[in-house]
Amino acid sequence: MRVIDARTGKATTIEVPPGARVSGARWSPDGSTIAFMADFDDRTLLCLADARTGKSRIVAKDPLLATEVTGLDWTGDSKSIAIVLVPDKRMPYPTAPAIATEPRVRVADSAKHRFRTYPSVLETPTDMKLLEYYATGQLALVDVASGKVSEIGAPAMIDSVSVSPDGKFFRVRTIQKPFSYLVPASDFGSKEEIWDASGKAVAELSNRSLNLAVAQAASPAGGRGGGARGQAGAESGKRNIAWRPDGQGLSFIEVEPTAPRNEPVDGSGTEQGRRGVAGRGGAIPQDNRKDRVMQWLPPFGKNDAKVVWTAEGRIGNVLYSQDCKTLFISDTKGSDNRTYAVSLSEPSKSHMLAGARSDEFYSAPGEVLMHPGTNGQPVVTVSSDGCVFFSGTDYNRLPREKAPTPFLDKVSISSGDRQRIFQSSDSVYESIGAMMDDDAKQLVITRQSPTQVPNAYLYSTASKSATQLTQNKDVTPELTACQRFALDVVRADGFKFQVRVTLPANWKKGQKLPAIFWFYPSEFTDQAAYDRTLRTYNKNAFPAVSGQSMVLFTQLGYAEVEPDVPIVGPEGQMNDNYVADLRNSLYAVIDKLDDEGMIDRNRLAISGHSYGAFSTANALVHTPFFKAGIAGSGDYNRSLTPFGFQNEERQFWDDRELYEDMSPFNYANQMTGALLMTHGMEDQNIGTNPINSERLFQALDELGKPCALFMYPYEDHGQIARETVLDKWARWIAWLEKYLK
Repeated sequence: MRVIDARTGKATTIEVPPGARVSGARWSPDGSTIAFMADFDDRTLLCLADARTGKSRIVAKDPLLATEVTGLDWTGDSKSIAIVLVPDKRMPYPTAPAIATEPRVRVADSAKHRFRTYPSVLETPTDMKLLEYYATGQLALVDVASGKVSEIGAPAMIDSVSVSPDGKFFRVRTIQKPFSYLVPASDFGSKEEIWDASGKAVAELSNRSLNLAVAQAASPAGGRGGGARGQAGAESGKRNIAWRPDGQGLSFIEVEPTAPRNEPVDGSGTEQGRRGVAGRGGAIPQDNRKDRVMQWLPPFGKNDAKVVWTAEGRIGNVLYSQDCKTLFISDTKGSDNRTYAVSLSEPSKSHMLAGARSDEFYSAPGEVLMHPGTNGQPVVTVSSDGCVFFSGTDYNRLPREKAPTPFLDKVSISSGDRQRIFQSSDSVYESIGAMMDDDAKQLVITRQSPTQVPNAYLYSTASKSATQLTQNKDVTPELTACQRFALDVVRADGFKFQVRVTLPANWKKGQKLPAIFWFYPSEFTDQAAYDRTLRTYNKNAFPAVSGQSMVLFTQLGYAEVEPDVPIVGPEGQMNDNYVADLRNSLYAVIDKLDDEGMIDRNRLAISGHSYGAFSTANALVHTPFFKAGIAGSGDYNRSLTPFGFQNEERQFWDDRELYEDMSPFNYANQMTGALLMTHGMEDQNIGTNPINSERLFQALDELGKPCALFMYPYEDHGQIARETVLDKWARWIAWLEKYLK
């Protein structure tokens, strides 16, 4: 790590213990110290570094348990840090018997469950004990000056922890039993409580049971992971629970209680309607009850909450000034998203700061700018003359002609008057990183362009001058110098989409190059839905290239082609057109680039990762365009993901023909190009079990189709080890040299 003084540009290197890797770094609230985790092969330790000198030290020799809690939380006075330690009296390490002593058991009931094909779930009683072993930790508060460790309560399976600014209370979320063999740990039960310094639970915020994805309650897209533990307070009706920036307890939002009624309930005024309905997103009022901003004071008993302010309707979010005497409220009225300020000295009067239609994109007012307060909690930045700041981006309706331009507006709380104090140039892209003072006299901005690598600058809003702070260098100038084009393509059905092409720096117009396509199809309901994805295009972005980008092939004389491949149809039925739209999109791109004199249509390869790999195989079996393919970590047999995949919500039994038509494994005999596949042997992605690649290779081998499969040990869905990346490049290059060039 390096710390750069934004006023002087002086860089200080932070010491790291030998043999350690850094994670979870976090500033102390007073800005003087950086706490971080030093990860060694056999333990994780808490370290502190002086931001001025870079000197660091290990605070305590007690090893941290960084399984679930992978961050650090300071108290407001910067004197203590809440952590989770490996318990002193840890349960014995669970070991499986050398020889199995019982069958593997799964039992289903009559309820319909909607699961995804999770790659790694618990499988045995030993697995369940292992989870408990690795998740059970000891909450503790560490005095950073002395290194003294104060244990808080008994060990528990702690999933998250947040300490109050005064260090006397803790928000603790724990994983609850029973476990399950059917869903991942993110769907196990959880409980969130407030603990005091002795570890006693003084209040319960939420208590969620095991989520077995019963069909009517499950998200059709399968996005349940973490949902059971993601919205604290939903069961209690409390929303947006957070420590107050002034250190005075907790803040939350709730619907005012139902007034007592004695008369019978009938007609539209149902009792359910009067109560409101509490769901995963919090209590949703079904009547005219109002939302209230609440303050909950220690010791957090049932009678310790008081009303701070009452709204006319539903509040989306509440933010605070440092002294918590001014509230900044976000809500939606009709189709308008609004932000307004309320002074608690005049609670009946609100000051409108920003408003825009929820579907308005090109004149969005931006978001209220915040910074860490004196206790470390985020607060709204309020200037000395009573203004707040909105940071956003202006987008042009013709983004290929004019790049987006970030801005900073100063808005008077009392009058709502808006003044623009910063706007990016349209020749470079300048984004705001931070304000150096509450009056925005100086900003830290990041500047980049198609030829200029991103660097940080200290910017004066008065003089409009900027001083460079960082000295980042372009480490791949030969790739930056490549020629880049964004072209419109119209396919046979009239649908218009884009393709991006990268060509070697020395390319001459009319020089038709062998090309490798890199793609990842996406689903849309119509042309307008696709066009909306193009609005944020930034022609001034620096063309950063990763170590596994196919753009590197330009150095070997290839064209690199990235086509959008829109799959279009009615909502929920887009994939009915998958094969046709895939084929017709690729055909239209090839025609366009051939006409432009960029590619040799007789020397084409296609490639993709994950869903792009799946689509690569489909392109090779449903079109005759490509001599070779490179597919990484794909799914090739949709019957192995029968409960839905990608954005497809229908199950295999809802539309068997769709699953069969979209499975390139079923058409392996039609494969027209030589396919190279790679796969991480520990792939944890939903739906891309390594058996997909193994079975497709066996099929292609049996059919006499040229193919190769490289399975990388210890690698996940996206491979990252240096040895793996270099090995893949050697094989990719050799593959295209043989089958394409």
